[in-house]
Amino acid sequence: MARAAALFSGGLDSSLAILTILKQGIEVKALKFLTPFDCDICHIRLHLYVSPSPTPPIKGGDNAPQPPLNLRGGEGGVMFPSPLAGEGKGEGYHIFSVAERFGFEVKLIDLSDKFIKIVKNPKFGYGKNMNPCIDCRILMLKEAKAVMNMIRADFIITGEVLSQRPMSQRRDTFNLIDREAGVTGYVLRPLSAKLLKITFPESKGIINREMLYGLSGRLRKPQMALAEELGLTDYPAPAGGCLLTEPNYAHRLKDLLTYNPAPSMRDIDLLRIGRHFRFSPSCKIIVGRNKDENETIASLSVNGDYLLKIDGYGSPTTLVTGEITDETISVAASLCARYSDAKNLFEAEAIVINWDNTFRLRISPAGSEIVEALRIEKLKNEKIAKA
Repeated sequence: MARAAALFSGGLDSSLAILTILKQGIEVKALKFLTPFDCDICHIRLHLYVSPSPTPPIKGGDNAPQPPLNLRGGEGGVMFPSPLAGEGKGEGYHIFSVAERFGFEVKLIDLSDKFIKIVKNPKFGYGKNMNPCIDCRILMLKEAKAVMNMIRADFIITGEVLSQRPMSQRRDTFNLIDREAGVTGYVLRPLSAKLLKITFPESKGIINREMLYGLSGRLRKPQMALAEELGLTDYPAPAGGCLLTEPNYAHRLKDLLTYNPAPSMRDIDLLRIGRHFRFSPSCKIIVGRNKDENETIASLSVNGDYLLKIDGYGSPTTLVTGEITDETISVAASLCARYSDAKNLFEAEAIVINWDNTFRLRISPAGSEIVEALRIEKLKNEKIAKA
């Protein structure tokens, strides 16, 4: 039986591409690449990990799930323990539910370290924000090629649709990406195949080209109609998928890389939650926005960090990390009070926790001038400089 390796995001297009190939009697091995910038499942820990590259599989350390810290600290707990793949109703759920229903295997492959390197300095530049879309596709296809060779697959499939995305899904860009990844002729894009050159599996009769499609453009109605035809009824709503395309997130990442060229995975994970404030080149303050974020901030704290809450009032959890001074704690406490239910009081009392040490500090809520001076936020009229 012929076999294909598939780039699988869990979204509608990649699911349709796989179902189109399954319909022709081809075995499909789906590959979900994990990066720190996936909108929904970046924290999935790799219980299905397989590496096609010389990098050894994860065995523990910074990338392994650990017990969470409570607000008062504790042992271990340097990494937020997110749900396993398949729990809940997010993208992780759809990835495995679609695979189970239609009978194909999904492997999770961690590209975090490699991906961060290309985000810092992409050969083919950024999109509108900090999204290195062309370099990203090249990296994924290189990894898919390694898997293809490992499992003796005949070709690679993706869910890309011609002209759907302006940077990475043009005809000339497809050719560039395939050439740079060393997979020219071996990447089949089933949803747009009839508009593209014939590929190796088509020319060899492995795939019937007449059973492929000629979709193009940004409209989703053709894919939705095809999903109904193929019996795919449960799929996530279309979304950006990548945090690097979001202006505020990209602005935070640019700030982080400016002051810390070699950030940890925890530093990256923290970017997606809370309000961020740059106190100094070596110190940040992060203030939670809701209960879930408060819990995550506490879980991501490590020895040396400070955690703050306002006593007796509804309060965000506030994290201070980096090189911390008495002035830093005072400012962090005032910001914590600013976003608490004590924001209109003249003074409030903050509980300050540094691992096993706890003390209290009376502070006035921060004024707007402190917020505006320290907050890491992209303004509407501000453009992120392309590195």
